[in-house]
Amino acid sequence: MDRIRARSARVAVLGLGYVGLPLACEFARAGFTVQGIDVDGAKIGRLKSGRSHVQDVPDERLQPLIESEAILPTDDFSVLARCDAVIICVPTPLRKTRDPDISYIVSAVDEIARYVHRGMLVVLESTTYPGTTEEVIQPKLEATGLRAGRDFFLAFSPERVDPGNAGFATHNTPKILGGVTPACGRVAGALYETAIERVIQVSSTRAAEMVKLLENTFRSVNIGLVNEMALMCDRLGLDVWEIIDAAATKPFGFMPFYPGPGLGGHCIPIDPHYLSWKLKSLNYTARFIELASEVNTQMPHYVVSKVVDVLNSQQKSVRGARILILGVAYKKDVGDVRESPALDVIKLLADRGADIRYNDPYADEISIDGGQKYRSVPLDRDELEAAGLVIIVTNHSSYDYAFIVAHSRSVLDTRNATRDVTAGREKIRRL
Repeated sequence: MDRIRARSARVAVLGLGYVGLPLACEFARAGFTVQGIDVDGAKIGRLKSGRSHVQDVPDERLQPLIESEAILPTDDFSVLARCDAVIICVPTPLRKTRDPDISYIVSAVDEIARYVHRGMLVVLESTTYPGTTEEVIQPKLEATGLRAGRDFFLAFSPERVDPGNAGFATHNTPKILGGVTPACGRVAGALYETAIERVIQVSSTRAAEMVKLLENTFRSVNIGLVNEMALMCDRLGLDVWEIIDAAATKPFGFMPFYPGPGLGGHCIPIDPHYLSWKLKSLNYTARFIELASEVNTQMPHYVVSKVVDVLNSQQKSVRGARILILGVAYKKDVGDVRESPALDVIKLLADRGADIRYNDPYADEISIDGGQKYRSVPLDRDELEAAGLVIIVTNHSSYDYAFIVAHSRSVLDTRNATRDVTAGREKIRRL
């Protein structure tokens, strides 16, 4: 605690992706020396030269921290022997069977166990199922003979990163924290309070793990509801966007969510399944999660059915049709294509024989299931006029939607991005 207060504690951040790198920067800005550890040697090389691979950490912010050696990037885990705290920020994907893959966490903890020492603080930030910290990490670290809460400190603090959010970043997003013991919580809280504006302590690591899953399950279920509302409105001949806008005028008891071509990103399509998997082991079926997932994963197919309808109305088939996809990132104004529904839409249309082109100012190249690769084409008049159909999948702010509509033969808008476009509205079909 004294070393934390004096900023002489050495902090290690294990995993320098979209969560770990911003966190490392915040601790460095708070006055700590931060060892940034990652197994990707190429990434470490770029970071050492002051070049960031994370959109929320611009080079001009990173470079002074690298040059002053406030952040020391490395792929050498032995530096943990000199560290007082280590924070785990590694990926936690799903297997194809939708079971949690915590192999990255296990690998990270195996490395930490080689260097864990008295007084060390270990915090997991990677999203996972309730019980992971106590059932997986604690036994591995205690196999060294040290005890959590007595010899070392162990806590869970879920990441709450929203890439591209201009209002909330790592430093001003409230931090949930749960320790294995009260002492663990106090030590972890003391560290995070140096860099984060507000830290909220909960009763245990399991509670903290569950908080993260509730947050993203809430979004997944509500998006699933509004996506199904879009399907119902289509059957009823109603405009779902008008319905939502009108409902949103109610000053209480309603929160607007919006339909789209499907779920994407690193959290919402994945995290609820961690909870669902855990509950299956307790003979409980998380029905809302399963149903929301079923609806959300079918939305790319629904988009393709709308494409078929639009082309049929022009007496054209999907096979051979030139289709321009606008936006392949999972959400607007970011370059992250993980789990993006655009990839599913492209694959489904390509499998039907469509000639696919795409534009995304944030993603120069994409690969579909590790196979077919596409490169972003210019968004100019020639590309728009050459396409038989333009599909707005991601509503980037940089797009000039009036220009897009003016020079397109036909537009399928899955995000209501053209709501303020007046000229050429007869060309637009919406989700």
